[in-house]
This record gives sequence, C-alpha cells and structure tokens, in this order.
Amino acid sequence: MPQTRPSNRPMTLSEWAMLLALSVVWGGSFFFNGVAVRELPVFTIVVARVALAAAILLAILRVRGERLPSGWPVWRAFLVMGALNNAIPFSLIVWGQQHIASGVASILNASTPLFTVVLAHVLTSDERMNAGKLTGVAVGLAGVAVMIGGDAVRALGADVAAQLACLAAALAYALSNIYGRRFRAMEVAPMTVATGQVIASSALLLPLMLAVDRPWTLAAPGMAALGALVGLAAVSTALAYVLFFRLLSTAGATNLALVAFLVPVSAILLGILFLGEVAMPKHVAGMALIGLGLAAIDGRPWRALRRYLPKPAGPGRWGGAGGK
Repeated sequence: MPQTRPSNRPMTLSEWAMLLALSVVWGGSFFFNGVAVRELPVFTIVVARVALAAAILLAILRVRGERLPSGWPVWRAFLVMGALNNAIPFSLIVWGQQHIASGVASILNASTPLFTVVLAHVLTSDERMNAGKLTGVAVGLAGVAVMIGGDAVRALGADVAAQLACLAAALAYALSNIYGRRFRAMEVAPMTVATGQVIASSALLLPLMLAVDRPWTLAAPGMAALGALVGLAAVSTALAYVLFFRLLSTAGATNLALVAFLVPVSAILLGILFLGEVAMPKHVAGMALIGLGLAAIDGRPWRALRRYLPKPAGPGRWGGAGGK
C-alpha cells in the first residue's frame, strides 16, 4: 500500500492546484448530470458513467503493470463498495437533479463528512466524536435545514423528495467511507479499489438499466448529452480518482478533506455560468453554515486563529508560583 506523507505540513503550490482541480472535477459531475438528465433516464446515465470510467481505469492499471485481484472476498467487498460509493449515490443524485439545480444537489452532498463523523463514532473504535466534531455536525446539519427551508413543512413534493434523495446519497457516501477502511487491511492498492468498485457497480446497475430504461427504445441523445456522459466518466470519475489518490499519497487525508469546502462552490459557479441557474439566498446561507461545520470538524482554522491571538501571561513568567 502507498504510504501517505504527514498531513500536518503546509501543502505545496502544486498540491493546492491539484486540490482546486479536484474540486472543479467533482463539482463538474453535478454540471454534467444537469446536462445529461435533459435527454437521458437515470440508470442509463449512471451505467454510462461507471462503465466508461471502468474501461479508462482498467487501461491505466494495464499501463501501470497492475492487475485486479481474483479472490471472492475482495470482489465481494468491491460489490459492497460499488453499491455504497457509486451505484446508490450516483443514481439518487441524478434522479434528484431532475427536479433541483446542480448547485443545490452539491450543497446537500457536502453533508457527507457530517454523516461520516456521526457514523464513525458509532461504527468504529478509533474515530470518536469530540467537542469540535460535535459542534461541526450541529452547525452543518443546521445548514442543511436552512438549505431545504420551508419546503419541508409544506406538502411533500418533488423538490423535497429530490433533496432527501441527495441527502440519502450523502449518507451512502458516508457509509462507503467507513466500509472502505477494510481495503487497507486487505492490502488492496487504492487505484485497484477505484477500478474494482466501478466494475462492480457497472455489473450491479446494468440489469437494472436494461429492465427499467430499455435503452433500445430511447431516442438518440444529442451531442450535449453525449459530451456530458464522456465528461462524467473521463473527468468526474476516472480523472477524479487519479487526482484523489495522488493527493492522498502526497498531502495526506486531512489536507485532502479540504476539497469538501470547494466542491459546492465549483458546482454552483458551473451551474450559473453554463446552465442558467440562480443561487437563492437560502442556498448561500446553507452552504456557509455547512462550511462552518466542516471547519469545526477539521479544526485547523481555529488552531491557526489561536496562533495569532495573544497568549495569556503565565504565572511562571510574570510571578506567582514558580516566579523568580
């Protein structure tokens, strides 16, 4: 397994550039979804995304001289990971984006780290919740509540259902973050995990797509939809994994987590620039609260602030016990 470098060091300019690129790449998935759902059904979009990404990542593995494992225990784990990290959340988000804007979907998806903190406290023994994390969860979930706004108290409609679908996708991502820890113990390399899970999710979704979407009955998609599918697979899935695992090996997991702050901003800006979407005040307020929650969970902004605050005088320096 590749070793990660310490995450308590400042990131280099090239690592910051990769982090910004990763936020645009992942934020772009909501933009590409917003284009594709105008012409194609849910499962057709998701299968195209994971199947094309699988082909690309398989080619990368071949160039690297690596092979996929053959044992059933590993492939069983790939199937579970593919369901939690690809099949379920991708499908829920694409369905949700039939009814809500891409920026809204990305903001709701930013609640993934919040769910992860709670689930890790319950399901693991080495990632316990502390005061900072608890504060972050409370503030972040308040942001999600502001995001949904008054729709939740009115009759359940398509918009509320779509928002709940995006939250359910975030929950699936959180579960996959915890489940994915086992691959380190199984000594499966990260790029192999990425490839195995998209192959597994392709196998899971293909029969569903054939039964539900019946793609042979669909009208041929236009160039915009085809381009969006290629973008989803090549850019927002395959390239995203390459950037993700390269950053993980150089900057560490803690630094990499900062991308969660940037993905919703990227998605909103892309939606405004290319899809004609409008960011409502409640969406901006919800994003700000989610950002504060993530900052509290991460802890580094507060530690950086304390470095610039004057330190109180200690008794050992100015007198009292221990003074001279």
